[in-house]
Amino acid sequence: MSVDDIRRRELIGLGVEILESTCDLYLGIRGKVVDESRNTLTIEQDGAEKKVPKDCCRFRFDDGSRTYVVSGKEIKFRPEDRIKKVR
Repeated sequence: MSVDDIRRRELIGLGVEILESTCDLYLGIRGKVVDESRNTLTIEQDGAEKKVPKDCCRFRFDDGSRTYVVSGKEIKFRPEDRIKKVR
């Protein structure tokens, strides 16, 4: 799967796991994306919401049968701008 596929998508509602991070605090967070801003993803994990910065993490997004691994730097845009830039 290409990175462009995930950059064109709405991330809210997708399953996500943090694979790598420059800060150990974020490693292993797994849940569902419930909100997104230019710099952060809000992930619901076990009933709690956690804000995770995009630029220091590598994410794995699950969309049914497809899985995408992407660096946060590649999706560090406002959602509406990210979708437009890929076109």
